[in-house]
Amino acid sequence: METNYLQTFVLVAETGSMAEAARRLNLSATSVAQQLKVLEREFGAALLARAGRTVQLTPAGYDVLARAREVLRSMQELRDVARSGAPAQIIRLGSIHTALHSIVPGLLMRLVERQPQIQVHIAQDTSTKLYDAVQQGDVDAALCVHPHFTLPKTIGWRTLRREPLVVLAPARMAKQDPHELLRRGPLIRYGRTEWGGQSAERYLRSVGISPSERVELTSLTAIAMMVDRGLGVSLIPDADPPLPAGLKVAKIALPQEFESRTLGLLWLRSSAKAGLVKLLLEAL
Repeated sequence: METNYLQTFVLVAETGSMAEAARRLNLSATSVAQQLKVLEREFGAALLARAGRTVQLTPAGYDVLARAREVLRSMQELRDVARSGAPAQIIRLGSIHTALHSIVPGLLMRLVERQPQIQVHIAQDTSTKLYDAVQQGDVDAALCVHPHFTLPKTIGWRTLRREPLVVLAPARMAKQDPHELLRRGPLIRYGRTEWGGQSAERYLRSVGISPSERVELTSLTAIAMMVDRGLGVSLIPDADPPLPAGLKVAKIALPQEFESRTLGLLWLRSSAKAGLVKLLLEAL
């Protein structure tokens, strides 16, 4: 079996489009379709159902997808072993944007001091997607926000810091009442696809504020830049690292305590990379 064909299948499944997969692989759509037919013939089952320009996984396709990812990861590790002549020390680390800039540089420095031969493959994504990636084995550990539900016993967690919600407003409004700022708006909303954004939504509901929204997005840096330009106010976690230099914005504490965004390391306890995850924890 050609592992390249498995890679094609995984990419089609992830993008939902043979045309998009062909573009990313620099192949023709016909070549992609032929590779998928070869796989389906070899497995003796249909992996994808075509629906116009999109494709969907069949039940057999879902079963094959997870195992195909495992095979591809194993093949990459074998290549690394062959090239280096020694067992590969590779860990796949997921990270949200803020942790990538605040935690990861120092973490990697300490990790390399302990294990000079280690290779770290970093994937940046949202906390929600990183949680799924850990469960599916796509990453070995992830720096992300703790979800608003109890973690299963199969998942390990180490808290690194807690970030309370603050109102972000133009500097000239620093002494104004934070609730009045949120009521008047307009609100630059921290995306509700993020667990931190969901926390902000719960706070607004708890105090009975229905803000007038201007825009919703998931980048805290972009939100701060919009507030600096007078486009509105926002309700965000008081994240580290600090906001970009030169922005004329103020962080205003809320008048009552509320849940904080909790940032930490998440990993699968049964991971085959338990030893490397332990090194991560020691470096943290």
